[in-house]
Amino acid sequence: MKRKIIVVTAAYGSTQVAAMGGQLATLPLIADAGADGVEIRRELLSPEERRHLSSLAFAIEAHELQACYSAPEPLCMEDGTLNPSLPALLEEATTLKSLWLKVSLGHYQQPGALETLRRWLADSGMALVVENDQTECGKLAPMRRFQADCEALRLPVTLTFDAGNWLWVGDSPEEAARHLASAVSYIHVKAAAPHGDSFRAVAPDHADERWLALLDMLPADAPRGIEFPLEGADLTAVTRHYVNLLREE
Repeated sequence: MKRKIIVVTAAYGSTQVAAMGGQLATLPLIADAGADGVEIRRELLSPEERRHLSSLAFAIEAHELQACYSAPEPLCMEDGTLNPSLPALLEEATTLKSLWLKVSLGHYQQPGALETLRRWLADSGMALVVENDQTECGKLAPMRRFQADCEALRLPVTLTFDAGNWLWVGDSPEEAARHLASAVSYIHVKAAAPHGDSFRAVAPDHADERWLALLDMLPADAPRGIEFPLEGADLTAVTRHYVNLLREE
């Protein structure tokens, strides 16, 4: 089995991506590094780029990459209702020919809204993955409750497991993996090192072995996304190093 590796454009940093000319400019180096896909970040798209997602989709295909689409939006609003922007975001993901749309959980409360979500997903035909973020909403308890409700209702929604984010909210990544692994379809790979009163994302081979060992607790066939900083004079070489590392580990 060839493990699928996705490069998250945000790994290059928003300043670097802007200096390169936008996310479109990252595609050649991601392709040259041997990655299978690219995660396009909505927050890094200019208004002009958002209006021409079909052109970006064409460029991604031309570089023989697959697309994933990440929006910095919650699934649920503060009152527990579904985010009304979701249908439009699902449409954007479809225009991008993405494998899935990724959002955070937000203020999920009760399963009542999930039947509406089922209808939205059926209408769009787009897959949805929900990620643990660095807020209280991304803690293990609400993620477990959401996952259990999706399973009980047979809702076709899976999870993005961000390996480092658990530390930001005070949870154990290993405990999260034990409870959530069966629902994980995508992994955001990054290690976390103490930094002041919080943490900072680092490459897994620049940290202890905990982070690579954690991957063994997660589904072997789940695509792995590089979300730690990719820096250096030769970004293609740096990216290729980590594409190869994560494909082999």
